[in-house]
Amino acid sequence: MRVAVKPLGAYPWYLRPFFWNQKRKYGAVLQPGLLWGRSPRLFASVALLYGALDRKDSPLEPALRSLVTVRVSQINWCRFCVDINSATLIKRCGSTDKVAQLEHWRDSELFDAREKVVLEYTEAVTITDRHVPDDLMARLKHYFDDDGVVELTGLIAFQNLS
Repeated sequence: MRVAVKPLGAYPWYLRPFFWNQKRKYGAVLQPGLLWGRSPRLFASVALLYGALDRKDSPLEPALRSLVTVRVSQINWCRFCVDINSATLIKRCGSTDKVAQLEHWRDSELFDAREKVVLEYTEAVTITDRHVPDDLMARLKHYFDDDGVVELTGLIAFQNLS
């Protein structure tokens, strides 16, 4: 590891409930949380941003949000992120099928037209040598208003950050 985690007791008291919840939920305190915790203000900001993106009244339904986070994780080769986001996608979809087919979403009949446009946009935003062409934005706006596009873009950016 290029950046070491601190001993658990060295983190500020107000981060400890978060770590306790991770241990309860996952059986261990997750290393990304410990790393973000090295900068408590940044950690708190990232946690608040995640909460804002994964809220109940988001214009993006939970399964679609998870589909996006798994795809970004795959593109970025983050095995930890793929694992944790795939588990959430499976929980939200009730099946492993979409996780298994996600890398080949273009050729899969499991994904509807809306999901395919979202995944195409996800790749265009995430892969640095690409751009978002006007025709892709027009297809995206067939399914989402401007607020939805901003939410989707924010989610993609967040997953690339995390």
